[in-house]
Amino acid sequence: MNEWKELLAELEEKEERAKVGGGQKKQQAQKAKGKLLCRERINALVDPGSFVEIRMLAETQTFEFDMQKKKILGDGVVTGFATIDSRDVFIFAQDVTVFGGSAGKAHGEKINYLLRMARKVGTPVVGLFESAGGRLQDGMQNESGYGQMFFENTQCSGIIPQIAAIMGACTGGGVYSPAIMDFIIQVEKTGQMFITGPGVIKEVTGAELTFEELGGSNVHSRESGVVHLVARDDLHCLELIRKLLSFLPQNNRETPPTIPSRDDPFRSNDVLTDIVPVDPKKVYDMRLVIHEILDQSEFLEIQPLFAQNIVIGFGRLDGNVVGVVANQPRYLGGTIDINAADKAARFIRFCDCFNIPLIILADVPGYLPGADQEKKGIIRHGAKMLYAFSEATVPKITCVLRKMYGGSIPAMCCHETGADLMFAWPTAEFAMIGSEAAVNILYRKEIAEADDKERVRQAKIREYHETIVRPYYSASKQYIDAVIRPADTRRWFVRALGLLKNKKPEERIWKKHGNIPL
Repeated sequence: MNEWKELLAELEEKEERAKVGGGQKKQQAQKAKGKLLCRERINALVDPGSFVEIRMLAETQTFEFDMQKKKILGDGVVTGFATIDSRDVFIFAQDVTVFGGSAGKAHGEKINYLLRMARKVGTPVVGLFESAGGRLQDGMQNESGYGQMFFENTQCSGIIPQIAAIMGACTGGGVYSPAIMDFIIQVEKTGQMFITGPGVIKEVTGAELTFEELGGSNVHSRESGVVHLVARDDLHCLELIRKLLSFLPQNNRETPPTIPSRDDPFRSNDVLTDIVPVDPKKVYDMRLVIHEILDQSEFLEIQPLFAQNIVIGFGRLDGNVVGVVANQPRYLGGTIDINAADKAARFIRFCDCFNIPLIILADVPGYLPGADQEKKGIIRHGAKMLYAFSEATVPKITCVLRKMYGGSIPAMCCHETGADLMFAWPTAEFAMIGSEAAVNILYRKEIAEADDKERVRQAKIREYHETIVRPYYSASKQYIDAVIRPADTRRWFVRALGLLKNKKPEERIWKKHGNIPL
């Protein structure tokens, strides 16, 4: 009995030592910054009492730089599995109190094992990051631990959802694993991410920058587009992870969770004619349209501050998860620029990976014109949307609210780029270019020879608009499937989604993978 008591006491002592990480002093410093400790973060995220920690007693096997005298149980990362809303999930949380959360061989191996297990089981992974990057003391040993993390993330991509949370400063190689994952949530003020720190930048360029100026949430949510959601603090970040997971399936062989709808599936959208002006040049907020159509007006917008001329996010129709892609006339007139194309294309591909039907709300005058866009590669970037929609095999339902011109027609998913069903409001316009521009080209000579040039020009504009641009012309040619009343938009989407939810996989030519114009 005494032998058992001693053995169990030894185990308990090791477990308690592992929980202290880099020591109580460092843990107190972490708390003083308003941040939760790594295990507190996990416990706040998962269902109460569900977390099972594995490889708690792992230690560094590095001998250089006297590391065997400095080793700490757990090696700076907590790994395990739990449930969130009764659904399985794998979780790892880096411990900044242990070598600054830096990742060496043992640290990396713990995460890599978790990623392989998640892939094998078919379960989402959540990574809570706070890391100084690669551990210098491990030298090239990093490659078998830390470097392989990028490989494992890549192998998981498209098989299981991967969510990264930036909950402290993440530097150097510490930002690449999150970058490969599907979604990044960054905590404002306390979370930063950058490749090269302020010290190195000052030494090389002379520029003095703070952590926040270099890699804060304002930079990555508005300018770089690296971050998908911003949290106020640690607890809000964990709430957002739970919310995001509620829209996602466990893996690529399953469908997203369906919930009983508390909203009438055939509810009339009478307010839409008040939100959307008939005049195609007047602006409105597309998000109001989205909220009106979706169940309970619930919409989780992704990257809301980046490339605001396009709106993406998750919602439900009659309890079924959908991904929404919509133009936003409030910004750049709803045109598609480089950032908007990148933002939309990656979201479309994610939805396709995980069996999430796509709802497309189009009100787009075309790609953003200009020398700057051309020089930066709008052709290459714009083609990503064409590729993503054409590649996607999930149900795709498009509704054109007011206009769809030129190259933006296939970019916003017409039948030719894979739309299963395509609707239009009576206000919709379809053409290569607007009526005025088209008339100036088509009737240039006739207008130039007329006595009353402006009268002839206006007459031709009206004629062109009535015969070519209005949706009835496209409906007569069967390019669209129905001209619908705005008030009926939700019910059309619900009925179409119900029809397509059991859509059979398409027969396609075998290939290893395509070559998207990155």
